[in-house]
Amino acid sequence: MLGPKNPDSSVCWCLSHRVDSKTNRELVGRRRGDHVRKLCSRKVAPGVLGYQDGEVVGWAAVALRAELPFARSRKIPHVDDLPVWSVWCIRVRPGHRGKGISHVLLDGAVAYARSRRAPAIEGYPVDNKGEKVDPTMAYVGTRVLFERAGFSKAADTNSVSGGFPRVLMRLDLR
Repeated sequence: MLGPKNPDSSVCWCLSHRVDSKTNRELVGRRRGDHVRKLCSRKVAPGVLGYQDGEVVGWAAVALRAELPFARSRKIPHVDDLPVWSVWCIRVRPGHRGKGISHVLLDGAVAYARSRRAPAIEGYPVDNKGEKVDPTMAYVGTRVLFERAGFSKAADTNSVSGGFPRVLMRLDLR
């Protein structure tokens, strides 16, 4: 679900926002997949998968914000000192898009953070105001997706994705 068709490619593997920029540059080719396999062997999963008829059709990355580059971001603000979790990548396989799978993945990420006793969970989607988002940049989600999952806007950000401003959306889990 996360890896490229060419295993020697150095594309995301959902690591670009999980590891610091130096590590991201050093993890090339198959080493990216190896790093994700190590993450999957930890006690805390790196995200949730969505299945349809036994096939993986989607992924949502979720983790404690303090473990992510977002913890040091100058573009994504901190609302308070709570040890919040972040969901920053929601991917649905081509051929399965437009079927509501993003909603199920976001719900799964929230449920996983809640099971780990997260006091709140944040996302940093685009505020596209109903305009079409390029599928390659849609991984951050949309404000409406997060609102439908019960999140509320907590702050503006200085971040842009796919030409749209990103907002900090938060859901209190206490």
